[in-house]
Amino acid sequence: MHLSSLAPLLTRNGPWATVYSDTPQATESAGTERRLAARGIADELTQQGADVATAEAVAERLEARSPQEEPLGSVVFAAGGEVVLDLPLTDVPERRMVSWSVLPHLAPLPRLTSEDPLCLTVRVDRTGADFQLSDAQGTHAAGRVDGDAWPVHRTSSGEMSERHFQTRVENTWENNAALIAEATVSRFEETGADVLVLCGDTRERRAVHERLPQAIGAVTVETSHGGRAPGSGTELLDLEAERVRTEYAGRHAAETLEAFRAGRAPGHEPEAAEGVPALIEAAREHRVGTLLVDPEGPDAHQEVWVGPDPDQIGVRRSELAYLGAPDPSPARADDALLRNAAATGAEVLVPGPGEDIPVGGLGALLRWTYG
Repeated sequence: MHLSSLAPLLTRNGPWATVYSDTPQATESAGTERRLAARGIADELTQQGADVATAEAVAERLEARSPQEEPLGSVVFAAGGEVVLDLPLTDVPERRMVSWSVLPHLAPLPRLTSEDPLCLTVRVDRTGADFQLSDAQGTHAAGRVDGDAWPVHRTSSGEMSERHFQTRVENTWENNAALIAEATVSRFEETGADVLVLCGDTRERRAVHERLPQAIGAVTVETSHGGRAPGSGTELLDLEAERVRTEYAGRHAAETLEAFRAGRAPGHEPEAAEGVPALIEAAREHRVGTLLVDPEGPDAHQEVWVGPDPDQIGVRRSELAYLGAPDPSPARADDALLRNAAATGAEVLVPGPGEDIPVGGLGALLRWTYG
């Protein structure tokens, strides 16, 4: 998963209130349950040392929670008397988690927020295309591109003038396909999409597909569901986009774990790292490409030292003075590494049950090595 949604947490200093909790179902007593739960959480935060303003801000946000908007629950991050970020969860927390600490408590987030690839859907016809983006939060429009609208229809006559006209029609189709492909590449890169679905006119979508760069073409799927006409095959197209996203997530996780296993094999310059000291060194140098986290691993709870900047992280307190943090604070290793991953654009992967996880529960696939 990507951590770009955590950007608001990177520009604020703590300490932080972090609350993971589910959402009471829509029943007659749900309002009362929410109020009681929110008051209990506020009391728990103040008992841990939180200021009253921050605890009250969290309570007010939790009281206003809607089962329709956050059916499985949410995580709330607050500091300085206000809620800084409120994210919906895609899995129900096993228990309520309330934390007051120097860093946002990020460790449970990857497991409670499933891998969420971004799918760009392109609805194509012979005059242009409409773009949509789909993720776990739903589907929304992402612009359009329009080519030449004439001539795009062939005639049935075999006369010389008509054959010339048909050549012009073919040229229009080809030119529009090139225009759509160019716009698709631009939109794919701008949005950071992971996968691409092409639907609509069979001939035109094939022509667009053939014009895509190899890297994008490799994650592109064509489907007969849907088209550019309003409402055309929307339900089936949404299901197809969801299937493509799910398959990509599974394939990407398997490839990442295989690369991690190969990267730590003996006999060559390591392309993977594990163990808190090695991970901290790589994190400070922005070498972590994918951070692997098992929240139950013993290294996850190891104490490290941090400063206000995500790169200010060390195993020993004395290291932080050299990093420009004269007054460091202790923090959990997983929280510190996840904050650094969010700041440097690294991905995060939680290995599934039975998979070959890093020793100690924390590992990384590196962007580059000194070799």
